Amino acid sequence: MKAIITVIGKDSIGILAKVSDACASADVNIVEVTQSVLQDMFAMVMLVEIDKSNIGFDQLRESLNAVGESTNTKIHIMHEDIFNSMHKI
Repeated sequence: MKAIITVIGKDSIGILAKVSDACASADVNIVEVTQSVLQDMFAMVMLVEIDKSNIGFDQLRESLNAVGESTNTKIHIMHEDIFNSMHKI
């Protein structure tokens, strides 16, 4: 099963590293990542595999929320099928 992680906020050092570390700690595999810095705003989208995660989806969301708080970013995660359904309209 896959999920989409989005990260938006003011650019600072270490955002990608902290999100990646949270994923690695949960045994979540990062399949694809794209990121941009638009003036001073950081934007990132990750496609991740969560089927081998050692924590539940809600725990992963909480872990990523903690990273968002520490980096002053907003981090969202949603199942790939929900993401796909939203964009088939």
